[in-house]
Amino acid sequence: MKIGHGYDVHLFAEGRKLILGGVEIPFDKGLLGHSDADVLVHAVMDALLGAAGMGDIGRHFPDSNEQYRDISSLVLLDKVTEMIGKAGYIVSNIDCTLIMLKPKIAGYIPQMEENIAKHCKIGVQQVNVKATTEEGAGLGEKAAGAHAVCLLEK
Repeated sequence: MKIGHGYDVHLFAEGRKLILGGVEIPFDKGLLGHSDADVLVHAVMDALLGAAGMGDIGRHFPDSNEQYRDISSLVLLDKVTEMIGKAGYIVSNIDCTLIMLKPKIAGYIPQMEENIAKHCKIGVQQVNVKATTEEGAGLGEKAAGAHAVCLLEK
């Protein structure tokens, strides 16, 4: 068994869609990034890659490569799932925490869990997504962050 941890933060920006866990969330801002800037999926990918000893998403999908501009992070998660599968790993479980003050996302969590499970080729009961606001002491309204941990089995 291998345990991995992933963490990511993106600033909010005007003129971008807010995508979290592969779900488009109605909001007046999105997250700034080279891809769709899905901070939750990025944390999940880094956890998976870290557990498998394969570096991080910046190494595999650099923002200097135009091939990844505005790409769906779920497409990249498919690639990560394939990579760890070729290395002989299967995902046992994933636990994630979104960190953001606004918008409220509780109603979108079941779809986020379904998306992550589908793209990791596991059951939805193996994925848990939660959210916290940090009581206004952390990122505030300027950014969103996410932590993810996973367990891989060989």
